[in-house]
Amino acid sequence: MPTVYGANASPFVRKVRVVLTEKNIPYDLEPVFPGPMAPPEFRAMSPLNKIPAFRDGDRTLADSSVICAYLERAYPTPALYPSDPYEYARALWFEEWADGGLTPVSGGKIFFPLVVGPRFFGREVDRAAVQKTIDEELPPFFDYLEGQLGGGEFLVGTAFSIGDIGVLTQFVNLGHAGITPDAARWPNLAAYVQRGHDRPSFKALIEEEAPQFRS
Repeated sequence: MPTVYGANASPFVRKVRVVLTEKNIPYDLEPVFPGPMAPPEFRAMSPLNKIPAFRDGDRTLADSSVICAYLERAYPTPALYPSDPYEYARALWFEEWADGGLTPVSGGKIFFPLVVGPRFFGREVDRAAVQKTIDEELPPFFDYLEGQLGGGEFLVGTAFSIGDIGVLTQFVNLGHAGITPDAARWPNLAAYVQRGHDRPSFKALIEEEAPQFRS
């Protein structure tokens, strides 16, 4: 059975787990926290010491985007990457936009200092800095998605794709931090996030993760 190595509530671990669930692939989750204490087996699979890593039989991989691309080829049904060349590229773009653009803000400047730092490392919250990020840095990301969605159900084409998964997994962490798009300001985005997180693949993981972030 395939195994995902990583920490619960990582948006990148979640991305892989959602893909596995959408494709109806049973898997095991092996809890691993990257860092100097990570086990040698994990370090061998993930030389950059980042989560997730992945094992499928004697095959090992690291990096969520690489793992998801492998899963699409190894387990092609249902497809999560569009067949149209342009839509395929657009789906990859939204995944990369979320990984490299949204994550440093939603994760590094909001979720970690507001939730992870104080809860698991005893760090004090610089609430002024977090609020400044929420007020000034986050809205342009929401504006972009609002415009890209228009009235559509998905970011790309007419089917749920890796682009949606890559974006929606970041909004789970924002939700754990108590932040959701204001439906009055971003109606398309608010509805999109709600639909996405209501999918069984996301809903189960959100319910699994939520207790560790409740006061």
